[in-house]
Amino acid sequence: MKQYETVIGLEVHVELDTKTKIFCSCSTAFGGEPNTHVCPVCTGMPGALPVLNQKVVEFAVAVGLALDCSITRYCKFDRKNYFYPDNPQNYQISQLYLPICRAGGVEIETEAGKKTVGIHEIHMEEDAGKLIHMEGENCSLVDYNRSGVPLLEIVTEPDMRTSMEVVAFLEKLRSMIQYLGASDCKLQEGSMRVDVNLSVREAGSTALGVRTEMKNLNSFRGISRAIEKETIRQIQLLESGRKVVQETRRWDDALEDSYVMRSKEDARDYRYFPEPDLPPVRVDEAWLKEIKARQPEFREEKRKRYRKDYGISDYDAGILTETKAMADVFEKAAALSKLPKKAANWLMGETLRLQKEHHMEAKELPFSPEHLAELVLLTESGAINSTVAKEVFEEMFLHDVDPGRYVEEKGLRTLGDEGELRDCIYRILEENPKSVRDYLNGKDRALGFLVGQTMKATKGQADPEKVQQLLKEILQK
Repeated sequence: MKQYETVIGLEVHVELDTKTKIFCSCSTAFGGEPNTHVCPVCTGMPGALPVLNQKVVEFAVAVGLALDCSITRYCKFDRKNYFYPDNPQNYQISQLYLPICRAGGVEIETEAGKKTVGIHEIHMEEDAGKLIHMEGENCSLVDYNRSGVPLLEIVTEPDMRTSMEVVAFLEKLRSMIQYLGASDCKLQEGSMRVDVNLSVREAGSTALGVRTEMKNLNSFRGISRAIEKETIRQIQLLESGRKVVQETRRWDDALEDSYVMRSKEDARDYRYFPEPDLPPVRVDEAWLKEIKARQPEFREEKRKRYRKDYGISDYDAGILTETKAMADVFEKAAALSKLPKKAANWLMGETLRLQKEHHMEAKELPFSPEHLAELVLLTESGAINSTVAKEVFEEMFLHDVDPGRYVEEKGLRTLGDEGELRDCIYRILEENPKSVRDYLNGKDRALGFLVGQTMKATKGQADPEKVQQLLKEILQK
């Protein structure tokens, strides 16, 4: 059997996180009742004219700068003509001839080392509506809430060769866009949608094979499986002497297979022409500088800085920077407490545990960095012990209580009087003579029992380490 190489390029559609649609003032909120976020513009009524949302252009330029693209200072919109029931105008306003961004690149880590995936272009366009196919009924309904939601289409060069490279690229792209605040990039909600263009060729060949496009990919796992299955399908066709047909295929996650949707169109089929109802967009030098100045520090840079400035391991830095929301909480809490590793431990331990338990995203964390810093200082100073600290943190996580005030109100401050603690320990030893004998006879587990009894007697307010230290001292005498 011949050796083959897979060649992959992507078209990534990202819904922008604007409050209103690209050409009208309708809400872009996800999950509204069908056809409640609509107006004459986004439903394609005759005579309704589009007005460009400036925030869409700002996001497009910001994403382009992050992906090292050249920004088109004078760009235009075009009409892409096609009929589909959820496309009310029978055309889509997009950009073909002068897209907003071109010729960029994203560096990813691969098994063979670093690799740059080229960005061919980024263009702005409007989304279509959504068809709802009624089960058991011979009809489909149309919801136009999504019609006119602003999209960026990010088109890569065919630079990827494996599903692992594709996922690495998409993870980095998603992170950068989320850090910019341009989109939440939730594949499961459709705010990030990926079309995979894939072909195979004999190893060593420089000519591109016939490509297919796969749609309906809404998870990284689904993308990986679709690439693997389509690669095998195309190789089997070539090995049996048949040809690969250029077509659009739909991926079925449940069946883990794809099927033909339609033969692949090209630009001529869409009869593009310049959009007559929108003026050209000019990005002047002052506006470009303003958008550049607002660019955040991205995840990769943060990870390096965390290792250098805070002495945090690469693994821990990776977790803390996974979302900008988590990184922001950490940085402020670290600055206030001057104990970055302690703040990091709370975020990577209890915070992640409770997030998972309550199905909560990092941007939804209810507690403030100020309260996290206060809890770190209370624990570090010995004002509360680790058991109490976990109790306080859970209350803080759920209700953002002030840790200091909560500790005082509930009487949770660590028992600080050593004489009082010694008296308590003597009482526990008198009540548990068998455990005392066991410890003196070399049974170390008996010490743990005595510590537990002392903690119970002090209602958890003693410092467990101090209790253990005093118990050993008294028992040795």
